[in-house]
This record gives sequence, structure tokens and C-alpha cells, in this order.
Amino acid sequence: MPPPTNLYQQLKDALQEFKDFLDENVPIIQPAIAALGAMIPQIEQLLDQLIELMGDLKEEINNLNVGAIPGLAEVSQFTAGIKTLLETSKNLLPQQAGTINDVLAVVDVVGSLPSLDDVKEEINTLIDQIVVHLNSLKG
Repeated sequence: MPPPTNLYQQLKDALQEFKDFLDENVPIIQPAIAALGAMIPQIEQLLDQLIELMGDLKEEINNLNVGAIPGLAEVSQFTAGIKTLLETSKNLLPQQAGTINDVLAVVDVVGSLPSLDDVKEEINTLIDQIVVHLNSLKG
């Protein structure tokens, strides 16, 4: 049985990649953002919305206390079984592909929960660092 998709590790990796890009490019894109802001005032609104979304993401991550859930390892194994079953069923039930994909999305989230505690602090740190960069782009 393949392991469930590790959604939180993927989130951490995506945040790390974006932060690394900002680390290298903020000095280059900051003047461009300022120039664009003169022509397209919505640029600052875009940055504000992105900062707000980062805050919402951090809050959501912090609200997940997976250590308090008994039997979580077994639930993870259960969702791995569901994922295998659904992936196998997709070819036999093509008319149900939308429903199967919806269920798989939930399965991926639930199956990744046991790994959240391993990356939670790193995710929060990356979010904080990205917000600092985004604020610096505002001028």
C-alpha cells in the first residue's frame, strides 16, 4: 500500500521554495513592484491579501492539535487503505471521478495529519519569514 500524500510536507516545501525565491529576489523585484504600484495601485492590495492569507494559513496550522487525537496512526492507515481502494476504482467508475477526487482530497489531508507535528514549527517560521519579505515589498 503506498503511503498517503504528505500534504503538510508539501506545504512546507512550497513555502520553503517561495521563501528562497524571495530571499534571492526581493532586492530585484522591490523597485519593480514600486514602479508597478504607480501604474497599478492594486499591487499593494495584492500584497496585503497575500499577507492576510499567510496569517490565515498560520492560524489554521496552529489550530490543529493532532497530538490530542487518540488513534490517529490507525486513522492514517485507514485513509491509506481508502486511497488505494479509490485510486483502483477510478478506472472502473469513470462517471464517479469527480466524487472520488473529492474524497481523495479529504483522505490526503487526514492521512497527512500525523506528520503535522513534525513540520508545524518549520511551517510557522517560513510563513513569518515570507510575511517579512512581503511587507518589505510594500515599500
